[in-house]
Amino acid sequence: MAQDKPERTVEARVEQTPRSVLRIPSSQAMRILVTNDDGIHSEGLDVCAEIGRALSDDVWVIAPEFDQSGVSHSLSLNDPLRLREIGERRFAVKGTPTDCVIMGARHVIKDRRPDLVLAGVNRGRNAGEDVIYSGTVAGAVEGSILGIPSLALSQAYRSRSGEPPHWETAVHFGPDIIQRVLAAGIPRDVLVNINFPDCAPGDVRGVAVTTQGRNRQERLQIDQRQDGRGNAYYWIAYVRTRAQPPADGSDISALADNRIAVTPLRLDMTDEPFMTRLAELFD
Repeated sequence: MAQDKPERTVEARVEQTPRSVLRIPSSQAMRILVTNDDGIHSEGLDVCAEIGRALSDDVWVIAPEFDQSGVSHSLSLNDPLRLREIGERRFAVKGTPTDCVIMGARHVIKDRRPDLVLAGVNRGRNAGEDVIYSGTVAGAVEGSILGIPSLALSQAYRSRSGEPPHWETAVHFGPDIIQRVLAAGIPRDVLVNINFPDCAPGDVRGVAVTTQGRNRQERLQIDQRQDGRGNAYYWIAYVRTRAQPPADGSDISALADNRIAVTPLRLDMTDEPFMTRLAELFD
C-alpha cells in the first residue's frame, strides 16, 4: 500500500550538547547545488535534480565529466579543472565531486552561494564503510566544510538482479524528508546521509534515523586475471558470502527492513574517549 508520509522511527542516540545549526534563509528562493560521483550523464543525477526542483526553481547541476565512484574526498591539485557548460544551469567538471562543489560555490554561482547541496542520487547504497569511499558522500562533506547545509542521497539496488534501481522511491520520499531535516536545522559541521531501500515506494516501511553500520570486510577480495599477453591485472571485487544480520539501529539494518535510513555524519572524527587515554600517557 502506497504511503505519502512513511512512518518515522528513531533508532539512534540523540546528542544533548547544543550546537549552532545551519538554516535556509526564508526571505529568498532557495538556491540548490546538485552534484554526484556517477557523472554528468548519469540517471541518478537527473533524479537528484528532479528532487531539487520539487524544493526550488533555482537548481544548479555541477557534476563530474566522468564516473568518479569511489574517489572519496579527493581534490585535484596536480591537474587543471576543465569546466564545460552543457545546458542551462548545468555544468560538467573534469574533476572530482569535491572539485565540483568548490567550483560551484566559489566560481560558477559565486554571486550568491548555494543555500543547499544535494549529492546524488547515487546508483547503489552508501551505508556502513561505503561513506568513507563514496564520492557522493564526499560532495556533501565538502558542502558542510563550506558551511552549506548538505545531504547525500543514495538509492540501494541489487546490481546482479538485472532490474534498474527504484528511482521513483527517491523521488517520492526525498523532497519531504529533506524539507523536514531543513526545518529542524542541520548542526554546523554535520551532513545528512540518506539511503532509500531497494523497493518500490509502496513497499517502503518507514523512515529510520540510524547509526552508521559496518559491512563485512571479508567480502572484499582481489580478483586476479590475465590479459591477452599473459600479464596479470587485478580488480577489487566483492564476493558473495552467507548473509549475517546487520547491527540493530544501523543504516544497513534499516535498508534490509525496507526502511529509509537517515544518518547524521560529523566532520570531526576525533575519538574523544581514546584521546583522553592518550593524554594521560603523555601528561
